[in-house]
Amino acid sequence: MKFFTVKVPARINILGNPSDANEGAHQTISAAINIWAEAKVEPNEKIIFEKAIKRPSRKTELIELDPSRELKITYGTEFDLLLASLKMLLQFSPELSEKIKQHGFKITFSTEIPRQSGLGGSTVLAHLALLSLVHFYRLDRKKHNLYFLAELTQRIEEKELGITCGFADRYVPLLGDLAYIDYRGKVWHLPIKDEPYCAYEKLGDYVDYPNLVVVYSGLEHQSGDVHKIMRGKYLEELKGWEGFYEKGPFMVRQMKLIGDTAWKGKIALLESDWTRFGELMNENHKLVNEMMRYCGFDEGAGEVNNNLIEIGMKLGALGAKLTGAGRGGSVFYLLKPNDEDRFISELMPKIKELNLHNAQVWVPSIVRQGAVIIDR
Repeated sequence: MKFFTVKVPARINILGNPSDANEGAHQTISAAINIWAEAKVEPNEKIIFEKAIKRPSRKTELIELDPSRELKITYGTEFDLLLASLKMLLQFSPELSEKIKQHGFKITFSTEIPRQSGLGGSTVLAHLALLSLVHFYRLDRKKHNLYFLAELTQRIEEKELGITCGFADRYVPLLGDLAYIDYRGKVWHLPIKDEPYCAYEKLGDYVDYPNLVVVYSGLEHQSGDVHKIMRGKYLEELKGWEGFYEKGPFMVRQMKLIGDTAWKGKIALLESDWTRFGELMNENHKLVNEMMRYCGFDEGAGEVNNNLIEIGMKLGALGAKLTGAGRGGSVFYLLKPNDEDRFISELMPKIKELNLHNAQVWVPSIVRQGAVIIDR
């Protein structure tokens, strides 16, 4: 039995979101970035999920189960994603169902990713649990491959926990790099293997990485709440539509245009045409803003987000948009090479003027390999 650490990076959707089979199944350019969640895993007689204590004065928070008995899993705590991952993997994996009876484990997790920040922070908790279980119990890596785990993560969140979500968050932290991802055939969220897996094209060997600055506003948001409304509206219009996208209802047309920014962005990325890439980011954000207003969000992507984006553009960013869903969360900027320090020094006073006292700013690096497992 092993002692090891699992590390999973955050993600940002650079172009094309939310067409990752949330509202429309088209394509995105997305990236894994170096803001991490991690789990330390060790043998134990019981099954224990524990949250790492940051301050010694705080009481240890944990959930304990007995692997020798029928596992009774209930929800309603911050351990829900970990517990749901265990439950769902047991349902899909006869191998785990047998091996888990022999002995338990202890997973102690922590994360740098701010809660509800639009950086995939909830999904990575499911990834931590799934990767820990596969590695700890030495499960068949062919059957429990990363594509399958990404698909299972989506079902854990949507089917088990009722969180409306697409597929970018579920793939990118596991597979990593700057990637062009195709979601065609996945809009209905069918059972695993009843629809295609995502087509995941890593671009790191072919492109220069963009110069990005990410700002978390400090305002928490529930992306599932946003997507529940927009996805419902999209599917309602999709069911009644046949024919060309250009003549389709608003949501169908809009999501096709949003997805198109990704394939156009791939071409610009391959040519290092940063001006064009920034224009496509701005187009993506404009379309999302319009769509969110159409769906009843009066402020579109959110007043604070739109203010941050407008400020960044005035400070010389080539493009700016949301990292994920709107109404809080995070935005990011595309900058000219070597312009990060100047940009941040001028941006920080503006953030203070908006009274965003919990805001955080990063200059992210792309994580090429995605999730990692480090034996101790």
